[in-house]
Amino acid sequence: MTKPSLPDLLHAAVTAVGGTERPGQVAMAEAVARAVDENSHLLVQAGTGTGKSLGYLVPALAHGERVVVATATLALQRQLVERDLPRTVEALHPQLRRRPEFAMLKGRSNYLCLHRLHEGVPQDEEDGLFDPFEQATPTSKLGKDLLRLRDWADETETGDRDALTPGVSDRAWGQVSVSSRECLGASKCAYGAECFAEAARERAKLADVVVTNHALLAIDAIEGAPILPQHEVLIIDEAHELVSRVTGVATGELTPGQVNRAVRRAARLVDEKAADQLQTASETFERLMELALPGRLEEIPEELGYCLMALRDAARTVITALASTRDKSVQDEDAVRKQALASVENVHAVAERIANGSEYDVVWYERHDRFGASLRVAPLSVSGLLREKLFEDRSVVLTSATLKLGGDFNGVGASLGLAPEGTEAEDAPPWKGLDVGSPFDYGKQGILYVAKHLAQPGREGNRQDMLDELAELVEAAGGRTLGLFSSMRGAQAAAEELRGRLDMPVLLQGEDTLGELIRAFSEDARTCLFGTLSLWQGVDVPGPNCQLVVMDRVPFPRPDDPLMSARQKAVEEAGGNGFMAVAATHAALLMAQGAGRLVRATGDRGVVAVLDPRVERARYGSFLRKSMPDFWYTTDRNQVRRSLAAIDAAAKAAEK
Repeated sequence: MTKPSLPDLLHAAVTAVGGTERPGQVAMAEAVARAVDENSHLLVQAGTGTGKSLGYLVPALAHGERVVVATATLALQRQLVERDLPRTVEALHPQLRRRPEFAMLKGRSNYLCLHRLHEGVPQDEEDGLFDPFEQATPTSKLGKDLLRLRDWADETETGDRDALTPGVSDRAWGQVSVSSRECLGASKCAYGAECFAEAARERAKLADVVVTNHALLAIDAIEGAPILPQHEVLIIDEAHELVSRVTGVATGELTPGQVNRAVRRAARLVDEKAADQLQTASETFERLMELALPGRLEEIPEELGYCLMALRDAARTVITALASTRDKSVQDEDAVRKQALASVENVHAVAERIANGSEYDVVWYERHDRFGASLRVAPLSVSGLLREKLFEDRSVVLTSATLKLGGDFNGVGASLGLAPEGTEAEDAPPWKGLDVGSPFDYGKQGILYVAKHLAQPGREGNRQDMLDELAELVEAAGGRTLGLFSSMRGAQAAAEELRGRLDMPVLLQGEDTLGELIRAFSEDARTCLFGTLSLWQGVDVPGPNCQLVVMDRVPFPRPDDPLMSARQKAVEEAGGNGFMAVAATHAALLMAQGAGRLVRATGDRGVVAVLDPRVERARYGSFLRKSMPDFWYTTDRNQVRRSLAAIDAAAKAAEK
């Protein structure tokens, strides 16, 4: 039987999802097929509207080996499993003569735990378990959520939290889920045979395509205990998010509340001496944290070092005691013991890591108005980890709409542990970069405007000239504005100013759920939506209701961000340009993502306005501009107002 051609397969798949083939999608599919066949690595930038999901799914399914697809967002995971994969598998079946199986796999805490649901939650303060359904009043928000969860447990097939709509609070979900450390294990659990998490793992073992998230991929790589089934091809979508997600998984934290919780959970299960040792270390840690000032600890202060060693040693004593003692008087002892062990093991691991003081870790104090002080530790870089764990024994394809920063892939490649493209390095795998472009004509559909006449933004102070400029632009656009701010304080100040000056609705992130805000923004042309980080990457509003995207300033990391400043310093000490490698690359990635909110469909028109003159005046300005879509560029404020007014008039005429 002749092997079906890739163009025929792609055509069948695109037709099945109701789309049209695009040159970029074809080029991407061919490059992915080559990389998979040659067992090599590929970075692909595919602009919005390219159809990149099918660009990698079709060649991966045609290859016939097991594929893992890792994404950053729930929305894309759902799109793959509920829409793209079912239709693609059906469309390819006549030519492939087989129907590839697919499955979704997440971390254990994403699945309903039947043991927790039926037996209750181990209680911290006293023996036994408590039933959250009895503790919560039926009329409270928590009570209503828990009753819904109990009903849902009888009808759900997957137990996946994300399949529950509408969702429930984190507090409610915490009553019916467990982390992998708290899980009893299928063989010891009375509900092991019905376990949703175990069933998801079994489905993944049998599937040809496993869809997961960046966090689980990171845990699989870091912890060395394989969660994902063996696979020959790894595709990482939304790859611009990978480094921050892996950093998040590799970050440890200690707080007084967390240590106290571990003490309470273990105290009734171990002898008094072991419990007292952990209690004493916990009290010392709490006293030190009351005095902690936010910032990086380049060296661990002597007193903190002694305290961490005391915590580590006390936790180790308790872990040993938990493994060797039994107490039949404790109700559902295995579950109580497992939860205590998980809490104490975490305290031990983080205390030991910080006390050991690796040169590859960054340690800092953080202080939160609501939660108090915490001690955190994160890797200085995850590039070595990614190089070692990600690119061995499989073909890796990384794709996103924003991988090419400043005109090439090398900045993102370096963050992944890759040498510059085309260079030979003994410990770095070779790779290729490909930009397949976009189906949009950015030069005709959008304008990039930089307000070079404004004063350079300082660290503090009211930017009245920026607020005046913003009000004039929003008025010219007739609303239709997505405001992307580098701080919540900046977003609040702008919302307050414009609500006082303009007769149009201004929505502010935090005043309602993000989903509700985006829905309201997309339904009313006169509405503006202002916010911070999640809006830079999470808004998809095609059409005339988003025709002006404003960035208040270049979104550099805060100068006092301990991890970013440590990474910048490390690059400089190694002879590199720390500012460009860390701060400018961080800003370029966010600006590329932010500018990508403007043109989401072939008929979209509009302006991206950057109210920070440094994008025009500073040496790094051209690097930032090259990272964004290739819009028509201007610094002429009058031209932009005329263009916005014309776009607004055309949209109003079309609405009539």
